[in-house]
Amino acid sequence: MDRLDAMQLFVRVAELGSFAAAAQQLGVARSVVTRQIAGLEAHLGAKLMARSTRRLTLTSAGAAYLEKCRVILNLVEAAETGIAEEGQAPRGNIRLSLPLSFGLKRLAPLLLDFSRRYPEVMLDMDYSDRRINLIEEGLDLAIRVTRRLEAGDIARRLGACRMLTLAAPDYLARHGRPAHPSELAHHLCLGYTNAGNTLSWQFVVDGQLVSVPVRSGLNANNGEVLTEAAALGLGITCQPDFIAEPFLASGRVVEILADFPGPELGVHALLPGNRHVPHRVRALIDHLAAGLA
Repeated sequence: MDRLDAMQLFVRVAELGSFAAAAQQLGVARSVVTRQIAGLEAHLGAKLMARSTRRLTLTSAGAAYLEKCRVILNLVEAAETGIAEEGQAPRGNIRLSLPLSFGLKRLAPLLLDFSRRYPEVMLDMDYSDRRINLIEEGLDLAIRVTRRLEAGDIARRLGACRMLTLAAPDYLARHGRPAHPSELAHHLCLGYTNAGNTLSWQFVVDGQLVSVPVRSGLNANNGEVLTEAAALGLGITCQPDFIAEPFLASGRVVEILADFPGPELGVHALLPGNRHVPHRVRALIDHLAAGLA
């Protein structure tokens, strides 16, 4: 194994925190990874990793070496791909994670158009609303719709959507139409569990973002299900515009509390940290940004 290969292997093990996980991702035996790291430590004359039964941790020498390896590998990859890809169409594989509803409604047509335009790029798409670690799962890109990014996220903003408060005309006829977010306390509300606290919703009131307590009658981790429940008269829900639009168009739900908007949600392209972004991934991000603009 040459010096660059050894660096790449060390970075992979350090990021995954496990010999076994690195071996599985690379498709080799765990003993191969263990032997290569031991050989690297012998060559450097320093212990890079402290091994325990649960997880690997970097020594101070290992942490310093990791940062230098990342810089070197990024420079090598940037130099090689820059020359190889100059003037060429994007090619290669892209593994990406996509939110379920937004991915199917807004992103799928753009992704299929990208695939048609660049047939030498193979897209491997995973539609899920779960929070993922790009490095641990070997992903090149993730698209997330969120109000707040996590600390350390490396992201490019692609667009935005807005939250709408929805109810069926039949429900409003039976229970009355709330004129202020504070009146939601007297109504059954349908909570999105992936949003965190389902017992309060946020609205802009007098220019300030405030949390309003709500009484939850039904919860789910899928906005389409909750909007369908609202259309059946089971309560009030708060959903992003891309989910609400077809229900509003058919008249099954109407927007309420329009004078008190919910927080804007940003659409972000998340990237693995400390990695060179390949030409094919940059091309895909640009394509999505143009399509969502």
